[in-house]
Amino acid sequence: MNKRISFLVCFLLVFLSCAVMWAGIDVLPLKKRAEVIDRWLKIRLHTILPQVMRREKIDMWIVICREYNEDPVFHGLVPANWFSARRTTMLIFYDRGKTKGLERLYVARCDVGDLYKGLWYPGKNDQWECLAQLIEERDPKRIGINRSHTFAFGDGLTSSLEEKLRRAIGPKYSARLCSAEKVAVGWLEKRSPEELAVYPQISAVAHEIIAEAFSNKVITPGITTTREVEWWIREKISSLGLQAWFPPDVDYQRPGTPAGMYSNSGVIERGDLLHCDVGITYLRLNTDTQEHAYVLRVGEETAPPALVAALKQGNRLQDILTAEFKHGRTGNEILRAALSKAETAGLKASIYTHPIALR
Repeated sequence: MNKRISFLVCFLLVFLSCAVMWAGIDVLPLKKRAEVIDRWLKIRLHTILPQVMRREKIDMWIVICREYNEDPVFHGLVPANWFSARRTTMLIFYDRGKTKGLERLYVARCDVGDLYKGLWYPGKNDQWECLAQLIEERDPKRIGINRSHTFAFGDGLTSSLEEKLRRAIGPKYSARLCSAEKVAVGWLEKRSPEELAVYPQISAVAHEIIAEAFSNKVITPGITTTREVEWWIREKISSLGLQAWFPPDVDYQRPGTPAGMYSNSGVIERGDLLHCDVGITYLRLNTDTQEHAYVLRVGEETAPPALVAALKQGNRLQDILTAEFKHGRTGNEILRAALSKAETAGLKASIYTHPIALR
């Protein structure tokens, strides 16, 4: 009784982790992971990328970056054994139409793999001249590059590389350059059926890690600090052979403190409402999970009625929000519709949500 902790799994901020509780997942060895990643990449390049490029009316998409200063989309476009770009690496995607599909090319010193065709032979001609010739031969009308004032993930082309690109292709094709921000974002945000089938299992692993972290195995009220729980989570993720997407965060709200105030450091006491933010990365997919747990006082069998009621309202708001998910709507349209229905339901709603990035 003295050490029991009651768990309130709630998404009051609605991070939408697609949670499915599951008994566990066998984490694949590195070689098997690479095989899965490469199989998924082939599917994505054959299905998702052509759809996104045609939606945005981009004939050619060029991704150029340098070693250890990669474009945000680079790692999601190359095979699993590519840890970084090699010197200057150029990936080119040219749409030959629905019948022939995308031509996937690379202009780089190292072989990118079977999914791409290499067209440059170092020593025979200049890398940038090769790219310019490639573009001239295909004569695309709209050439997408990753420059964006809005989306960080669509702004990966550095100014120096853009200068070199424009100098190499000349004024004719420079005039055809346009932002490929929505292609970059579209590539990252869309999931294949194969990825969606596995994602709930990965999300379940994150939930199980949190369940163990918010338990008597890890927390002793009056002794354990939030920082100790955070480091336990990091060690647990590492012990499973996984990576943390971001440093886990654990904080608490305590009776008597102003509403909305919390502390992210200190000893965990009975009567605290704990909160965490945890994300793991596996098979190039990320989770982002926030949960709450109430630490029972001595003699308590369940959480206080006010917290139980808050959980119920939070779950109701979650249902209202997810019911507004409709294909073709913008995030702000969904937000406005959900807030309106929440107000009608008598809820004082605050909604924050964001996409879960692809690695």
